[in-house]
Amino acid sequence: MCDYSLMMLPNRLAVEGEQLVAHRFKSGSIGLVSAAGFATWRAHRPGLWHRIKNCFLGQNEPGPVVCIPPGARLWLEDITKNLREKYGFNVCESATFAQRSAESWQYRDLLVFPNGTEILLQLLGEGQKVSVLGLSSIEDLEPEPAQSVPEPWGGERSPQPCDVA
Repeated sequence: MCDYSLMMLPNRLAVEGEQLVAHRFKSGSIGLVSAAGFATWRAHRPGLWHRIKNCFLGQNEPGPVVCIPPGARLWLEDITKNLREKYGFNVCESATFAQRSAESWQYRDLLVFPNGTEILLQLLGEGQKVSVLGLSSIEDLEPEPAQSVPEPWGGERSPQPCDVA
């Protein structure tokens, strides 16, 4: 649910319909956090000296790590050009969350895409948008056009396949 590298941080379980963002924690590992918490944290980042002090006090994060259960259905938006070119992804893709193994000292959180590609969550870039479509696995990974998913900045939109960039 959460990589071993993030288990020492405060964490919570994801909620269906929630908007998340990939964030590089001070440990160096990528994890998912609430989009609202990330936006507030980014907008109110203090100066360098305050950030250094907060780093040692453990107060320099946008919120708890959001843990995803295996089999959860996710929707990724604005996939980086690097990942699109390397794996043939579109700008937006659906994925299923999985775990590679329970082996110690190994990143294990995976995203499994409809084309069969598996990538470690650690390959997502800082700020990657992720929507939780469902917390259990089903065969149809594409979001239904009528389903409404809230935007992290307050608007509503219907997830639809993005244009290929």
